Amino acid sequence: MASCSNCCPKISPIIHIFVFFLFFIAQSQSQSFNATNQNLRPQNLSKKLKYISDYLMKINKPAVKTIKSPDGDIFDCVLTHQQPAFDHPLLKGQMPMDPPERPKGLRTTTTTTSDTFSENFQTWTQSDESCPENTIPVRRTTEQDLLRASSIRRFGRKIRRPIRRDSSSNGHEHAVGYVSGDQYYGAKASINVWAPRVANKYEFSLSQMWVIGGSFGDDLNTIEAGWQVSPEIYGDNYPRFFTYWTSDAYQATGCYNLLCSGFVQTNNRIAIGAAISPTSSYNGGQFDISLLIWKDPKHGNWWLEFGNGVLVGYWPTFLFTHLRDRANMVQFGGEIVNSRSSGSHTSTQMGSGHFAREGFGKASYFRNLQVVDWDNSLIPLSNLRVLADHSNCYDIRGGINRVWGNYFYYGGPGRNSRCP
Repeated sequence: MASCSNCCPKISPIIHIFVFFLFFIAQSQSQSFNATNQNLRPQNLSKKLKYISDYLMKINKPAVKTIKSPDGDIFDCVLTHQQPAFDHPLLKGQMPMDPPERPKGLRTTTTTTSDTFSENFQTWTQSDESCPENTIPVRRTTEQDLLRASSIRRFGRKIRRPIRRDSSSNGHEHAVGYVSGDQYYGAKASINVWAPRVANKYEFSLSQMWVIGGSFGDDLNTIEAGWQVSPEIYGDNYPRFFTYWTSDAYQATGCYNLLCSGFVQTNNRIAIGAAISPTSSYNGGQFDISLLIWKDPKHGNWWLEFGNGVLVGYWPTFLFTHLRDRANMVQFGGEIVNSRSSGSHTSTQMGSGHFAREGFGKASYFRNLQVVDWDNSLIPLSNLRVLADHSNCYDIRGGINRVWGNYFYYGGPGRNSRCP
């Protein structure tokens, strides 16, 4: 890994020509663009390229330092107060908040090994290169990222879909554990990391936590964090650490990672959207990441912590409606997209790609599931329910023991003899 002093995000005339070339390739290969888009007139193409140029200038902030990752990603070290979040009118001219009071009941240690392990779980950090103090690493968005997207104007956003766990889920299939019916102020879990196969670039496979407020209508609020494999967003099949949020059921608000003004990052050693390494292997080593989301009792912001006390940043409370107060549901688990592009169920894998019954070392897991209560205390789950909406394709099995607390195994291969 090395510094990249000439990796400027500005678009040169040569790159414009290259973008034209890539655009026509993408147009000819994409099944999602309609006939109108495939026969773009020069003036429409010019507008699209102008939109791409303007978007990149807006989202890629000036860099104090630039780092090239071994996996091909470029990370710009951006001054903390110049990150995309501070484009929001309510944050302009401000600085990030101070760290909040952590939930009671957290196990705390001061071992160097734990801290080093926590901050070196990503490929880009596997050298002596890092971002200076008072900056954060931001994965650079490229022309190729935008041209690869099924919708340039919705780049970095999830497609709006029903969140109910049933067969009408618009191609989104889940295997989740969840709690509801109470007031929740956060959640914590350790999430097993794998590199599942994703069948095509417009599908994804993810494992995450959802902190949910509101009903399941247009007022849905969610905060989400975990790992995902998404060829459309990232251009590869690496599992990547990600965040998401919405305050209107994925309609107009929210985005992945730092691709809009929303999440405020405070950590200079963790890059949201960066590849995770190592990953788990079948009958081999197992790797998981611990994530904690909780509501700051003093200021109301929702903070994200990785590992043992490593703060990543926060979602400002003003982004939300229902989540300004509390959550009324917490979910943990896996989600995939089934596009049925070949006329049959997708072979995109969830978790490890193996069913829950195979157990440790073979099936993917969530462990040590907890929630944060009204008193800012971490407590065990009292009524965890599990649900797989396509159990012949992906399933889930829950349990509890003295070492892992509440846990479950989940996942599957997708298309098989029982899931045609």
